[in-house]
Amino acid sequence: MDTELIAQRFNHMKPYLNERQRRLWAAAEAEVIGYRGISIVSRSTGMSRQAIAQGQKELKTLSPCEEALPDRIRKKGGGRKQAVVKDATLLADLEDLVEPVTRGDPESPLRWTCKSLRNLAYELKSKGHNVSHDLVGRLLEQLDYSLQANSKTSEGASHPDRNAQFEYIYQTVKSFQRDSQPVISVDTKKKELVGDFKNSGREYRPKGEPEKVRVHDFIIPELGRATPFGVYDLTCNAGWVNVGVDHDTSAFAVESIRRWWYSMGKPQYLHASRLLITSDCGGSNGYRLRLWKRELQKLANETGLTISVCHFPPGTSKWNYIEHRMFSFITQNWRGKPLISHEVIVNLIAATKNRKGLRIECCLDTNTYPDKIKVSDEEMKSINLHQDDFHGEWNYTIQKNTS
Repeated sequence: MDTELIAQRFNHMKPYLNERQRRLWAAAEAEVIGYRGISIVSRSTGMSRQAIAQGQKELKTLSPCEEALPDRIRKKGGGRKQAVVKDATLLADLEDLVEPVTRGDPESPLRWTCKSLRNLAYELKSKGHNVSHDLVGRLLEQLDYSLQANSKTSEGASHPDRNAQFEYIYQTVKSFQRDSQPVISVDTKKKELVGDFKNSGREYRPKGEPEKVRVHDFIIPELGRATPFGVYDLTCNAGWVNVGVDHDTSAFAVESIRRWWYSMGKPQYLHASRLLITSDCGGSNGYRLRLWKRELQKLANETGLTISVCHFPPGTSKWNYIEHRMFSFITQNWRGKPLISHEVIVNLIAATKNRKGLRIECCLDTNTYPDKIKVSDEEMKSINLHQDDFHGEWNYTIQKNTS
């Protein structure tokens, strides 16, 4: 018997046959050969003797009804039974472990630990279930579970006039823009360690050659920390970042605004007489800080600008324009890059762009800004400050002193 011919016929037909059809074809070949047919076909095709023998049984018992259903591979009810069929309590016990507070035992061993697939599989095995962590993962998918991170949805306590303040800021911004007066959003970005430290995020590099950084994030005294204070022009989609090396004080915040004005603001707004600043209610530009208002008075006297300030309500700093229009793109631009020097930080910030035309200028501020400076009541009286009718503590204007 020429086994090569059988092998050739099988290889030609194999791509067009399913498991059952291959079995029946091999069984037919074996029947035609007769004596030792199963062994010959098995050697020629690589199919098991048991499969060919099963095919011969099926050929003898094949009914016309089954011939009309060639797509069925196994008879009804055939194949390996699913774990949940063989183990009726498996799903219930799994849900008890995943949600012990709402469904299961409040003293569940996994109530206070990570519910990883392997931990769940281990606990199920201790309950007598024969499962693997892969099976646990598939069962959780069937139950509509998925990996979930914490979702920031609960705002906590909020000011009753929170929405009204947002509306007030919006209307004030639009009013300034209609009059072609500058509107800026200001804030301090997160302080960054300077040196070969890990920076969150990833970037493409040659395979197996990651950027090597320090294991521990201990400050390098001679490099210290960088404090980027940002000024974002809402109208021009342009920003200024002042990278400080000392304390984040109100004097530093106003100096950053001063540098923006002379570098970017004044050339852009040649006929400006007023400036609107939107900021958080806390930090170095908080509405309670006397030093913030004193320094703004100095800036108003120096530039001749009438400076209006609108603070976002408490707990709403993430809505500050600068956060999602400028800082987010800076973070994306330097992801995965160690901030090894002040020069690198300045260059990475200045190189930040987006598809909407954002441009940023940046400089290093090596001045010192002492903290814990006290502003006396007499100095506060000298500030030419006028509170707005609506929440004057959040919305106020500082004019140039005439005396």
